[in-house]
Amino acid sequence: MISHESIIKHVTGESVYINDLNFGESLLHGYVVYSKIAHGLIRSIKLEKAKSMTGVKAILSYREIPGVNQMGPVVHDEPCLAEKEVHFIGQAILLIAAESLDIAHEAAKSVQIEYEPLEVINNLEDAIKKNNRLHPPRKIECGNISSAFEAARNILEGTLFTGSQEHWYLETQTSLAVPGEGNEIILYSSTQHPSETQAIVAEVLGIPRKDVEVEVRRMGGAFGGKETQANHYAAWSALLAKATGRPVKIHLNRDDDQICTGKRHPFHSNYKAGFDKAGKITALDIELNSDAGSSTDLTMAILERAMFHVDNAYFIPNLRVIGNTWKTNHPSNTAFRGFGGPQGMAVIENIIDRIGRFLKKDALEIRKLNFYKSESENTTHFGQKVENNRLDLLFEQLVKSSDYHKRREQINRFNQFNPFVKKGLAMTPVKFGISFTTSFLNQAGALVNIYQDGTVQVNHGGTEMGQGLHTKILSIAASELGIDPEYIKVNATSTSKVPNTSATAASSGSDLNGMAVKYAIEKLKSRLIPIAVKLLDEENPNTKLVFINNQVYNPIQSDTKIKFIELVQKAYLSQISLSATGFYKTPDIFYDKAAAKGRPFHYFAFGMAVSEVLVDSLTGYVKVLRSDILHDVGNSLNEKIDRGQIEGGFIQGLGWMTTEDLKYDDKGNLLNHSPDTYKIPTIQDIPDDFRVEILKNAPNSNTIMQSKAVGEPPFMLALSVWLAIKDAISAVGDHKFEPAFSLPATNEVIISSIEKINELNKKSFHGLHQSEDHY
Repeated sequence: MISHESIIKHVTGESVYINDLNFGESLLHGYVVYSKIAHGLIRSIKLEKAKSMTGVKAILSYREIPGVNQMGPVVHDEPCLAEKEVHFIGQAILLIAAESLDIAHEAAKSVQIEYEPLEVINNLEDAIKKNNRLHPPRKIECGNISSAFEAARNILEGTLFTGSQEHWYLETQTSLAVPGEGNEIILYSSTQHPSETQAIVAEVLGIPRKDVEVEVRRMGGAFGGKETQANHYAAWSALLAKATGRPVKIHLNRDDDQICTGKRHPFHSNYKAGFDKAGKITALDIELNSDAGSSTDLTMAILERAMFHVDNAYFIPNLRVIGNTWKTNHPSNTAFRGFGGPQGMAVIENIIDRIGRFLKKDALEIRKLNFYKSESENTTHFGQKVENNRLDLLFEQLVKSSDYHKRREQINRFNQFNPFVKKGLAMTPVKFGISFTTSFLNQAGALVNIYQDGTVQVNHGGTEMGQGLHTKILSIAASELGIDPEYIKVNATSTSKVPNTSATAASSGSDLNGMAVKYAIEKLKSRLIPIAVKLLDEENPNTKLVFINNQVYNPIQSDTKIKFIELVQKAYLSQISLSATGFYKTPDIFYDKAAAKGRPFHYFAFGMAVSEVLVDSLTGYVKVLRSDILHDVGNSLNEKIDRGQIEGGFIQGLGWMTTEDLKYDDKGNLLNHSPDTYKIPTIQDIPDDFRVEILKNAPNSNTIMQSKAVGEPPFMLALSVWLAIKDAISAVGDHKFEPAFSLPATNEVIISSIEKINELNKKSFHGLHQSEDHY
């Protein structure tokens, strides 16, 4: 098994990031002057003092943009630089280039901007009240929910708020622009989407894309935060580079990064569920309300995926989901691991949990009862059949390996004798669709070059952000060519090598780019095989040869072999091209948005987790005692990397669901924009007992090496921790009352919920005694 291709470089400090690139004294430092108010008109800007400072080389406003003043990736509703009005704190107004970052900072401080404040819409609730819509509602519906609710024996209604989340990648937003001759410009950008960055920069500069090259060696994390919003910093550095004729780097400090960038979309969801006496859900009506922030960005695609995943792992014959998007005066919210899936799944998992409490049953039973089946009850609300369903297999194995039922009994006994400390236990599944829901994005290209010394350079359109994509591509190329990985280099991603690529997102990096690389290598092998047949003196030109252990031979007559390098040299002398492109598009996917039906996903990834927590009812402190995960990755391309993604995704999900709580004042200022006040998970938050297993013997047909995507699905497995906390809170009232609950389940949320249960306990106690006195 190949180790991460950059692991040695990372630990020795040899890995090169954008901030490590050295352009000597010619390099200028860029700085973004941004709005300090959430909404207002720009009345005046005074630049005289800043312009007169020694070392300041350029100060640009929207007037100096040679192309289009727009950066919206889907809808042009996001100006590159503010013109007359600002819509959030952090919106770019001016760009400064200077000889040093300190000079740029001093220049920014001397800029005087006069604003006329306007009304601020600071949260989702206010946006809904003021009907401040972003786009018209979307709807997906199946069955007949009106009839189903009329026939339902039991009905539960409620609301759920799921909060925002900061990406907190280790490498903040960074771009280095280097002007060339004529219109040419090279961008070294920390972007997940080089082709879109290329397009935005070209548009802002008013030049064709052929003159813009974007290169990405690696990113220090991204998690969706660099899918579209890295474009901003590339465009701004490019504008400054063009204006000065010198390389310009923009690199944000942590505070500015958190203040200026978009987050995970907060959702306020309303629901109504009908179910029978066993807990089988017969009707479900959900309204999702998404806080888009100030502009569109990827909001509509994120909303759509949330709507696709409100069913999670459960067959619901009569379901309607309506999605609304609302504008607030915050930075435009954007892609984040799960891309709407977590917000949608949280709703249905909370409903399942409520049904269990209502019926006085373990929610585990309710989940099992409502799972999608294999032969029937296997079609989603958007019309896609759930194929190769792993839910029952995962459930059976995990219930046994986690010793769920025994631990449930032990926890119940513990809670009976411990009034102030409670334990909770929950199992939650994940069924996550793999593909871009915008169907045309499901394509990828590759360029593979073989050199005369037998070494190979692989270029593909995916980007490396620490997730191990290049390592998986390396292993695919080595396997297809039958040579050792040391002879192969996976090159930096460049728009000049592979054009018109899609973002490395939607967990599809290996699926798409792996196939493109495979197809390119198949072309090369088809050219090499006729040469090998001659060299091996094979009589049949159609002899099937194998490429293994740096050699090529006929497996039936394996005594005669030719070295790969010798074959390559002979091919070159025979004037055979040793360079090939590969292209792949995901087959059989489509979605009709008007009909809200189709097959938007190539397949589903499945996973399941059981988590046990300890909650201090006096302080709200939570300790995750144990988490058991069983996850479906098909035939793993690299178990070490897949395990790392499962563990990392789960812990990042744990942060969203427990500690990561963004706080704003009434003027729209983000109050916790640094690690001392914004609490991402630390090593102390990892479960004391953390058991992660990969489902064995579960190949996935029609994908690269029968594998499955693994980047996003594990994030939602942390819902098991969130609901285990709720289970512990519920134990305070002996599971008689439904806890008031939201996400994240911070200490404050936990204490508030427990206080409300204690009040209900008191009322119930007094009511019981009044009843006894009456009789």
